[in-house]
Amino acid sequence: MAELAVKTDRALSPLQQTARRLPHVEALRSNQLCLSYRDLAARALAIAGELKARGIRRLAVIGPNSAAQVLLYWGCIEAGVLFCPLSWRFPAAQLEELANRLGIDAVFVGEEAEIGDDANKPLLPSLPRFCPSDAVQATGIPASELDWHAPVNLVLTSGSSGAPKAALHSLNNHIASAEGAASLIPLVPGDGWLLSLPLFHIGGIAILNRCAHGGAAVVLAEGSVADSLAQLKPTHVSLVAAQLATLLETPQLLAPVKALLLGGGAMPSAMQERLLALGIKAFCSYGLTEMSSQVTSGAANSEGHSGSLLPGRELKIEDGQILLRGDSLFLGYLTPNGVERPLTPDGWFASKDRGSWIDDDGALKLKVEGRLDNMFICGGENLQPEEVEAALCQHPDIVEAIVFPAPDPRFGALPHAIIKAAAVMPSPDALDAFLQTRIARFKRPRSYLPWPEVAAVGLKVPRKQVIAAALAASHQSRK
Repeated sequence: MAELAVKTDRALSPLQQTARRLPHVEALRSNQLCLSYRDLAARALAIAGELKARGIRRLAVIGPNSAAQVLLYWGCIEAGVLFCPLSWRFPAAQLEELANRLGIDAVFVGEEAEIGDDANKPLLPSLPRFCPSDAVQATGIPASELDWHAPVNLVLTSGSSGAPKAALHSLNNHIASAEGAASLIPLVPGDGWLLSLPLFHIGGIAILNRCAHGGAAVVLAEGSVADSLAQLKPTHVSLVAAQLATLLETPQLLAPVKALLLGGGAMPSAMQERLLALGIKAFCSYGLTEMSSQVTSGAANSEGHSGSLLPGRELKIEDGQILLRGDSLFLGYLTPNGVERPLTPDGWFASKDRGSWIDDDGALKLKVEGRLDNMFICGGENLQPEEVEAALCQHPDIVEAIVFPAPDPRFGALPHAIIKAAAVMPSPDALDAFLQTRIARFKRPRSYLPWPEVAAVGLKVPRKQVIAAALAASHQSRK
């Protein structure tokens, strides 16, 4: 199969290139429809014509994943319109502020009755609505060559250290990312990657581009991941450890799966053995929005490393911080004053992630040790929450853990933990005994709270939301 010309300044979009090579191969699948690459490419061009006719330059897209959103993504690319997916979980006032700050001039909204903080109030009422007409199956519209280095979308960062930033990416970024990912997790015609991550998350957009690059199908999630596996039988799935633990209770659901891309840290050995018995390859990774998704990847492991550096990326560690560059490095942050690209003089992006290299039988693997902005001082000592979380997750009954500081008049701050148990929550005494030989005494949590009901939107745990919800539930239970 011919490789896509990643370095070319102007070329047809990845979708159009694949449609010419593989016109009859499945490109998009759900319970309601099945589109070939030829059909998907033709519909994208028709939507591009509508976007151009309306004079739209920046389109906000709000709502759960749908076929319409996938079509809009490629239609915006063909039209040179900036695709701006926003979370429907944001309050209406925050969406208004973001739309103004980002210069949005039109909005597509999915099932409005199911999203927003007030179902009786339309989202972004000040903006004109865009919805593709039913005539999007038109054919015969010629495809144009595009500038692969121009911005095609923005993705909001998680905002872990403040307000979310709007990261801009180009086709060149996305396909460089897809090529590197394919070196370890190949995609071929006939494969299908489940679109279980939202398109306002870089992991969701990465799936669209990986599939276009490899000629695989985007499989639209229907209900839960378990329902989607049962009904649509994707071959590739992105999951977090808690989801995998649940799925392994019904292992026949995983029968069609070739590869799992997992978020989070170390995978318990027992879980690895179960996947091996099922013939499923599981991969860990380290990635970030600014690098268009994956940076390192490797076989899931109990040591907690994130694998080796993928092709097309560069990584170095200075003073414990991970610095990055390469073809997948984003274009910069969109601001009211233009595009800002915060790089060192020699072109490195400072991730604010702590890390180190470990030698695994002669191969260097990245060990991500946590966020610099998560670290706090406990009794004059630096405490990295992720170290304690990794130790807790070695317990066979713990699926996920978050450690956070609480003010203390004597020590400045003390660690406390939020625990997601596989079944029964271990007692505090049992957890203290388990940690005794694994971490220093001052790092052990002083209390353990149960995991609250917080919706996950990607492969990273939403720390702030989980901590706030757990504290609120704890406060309520004490009333």
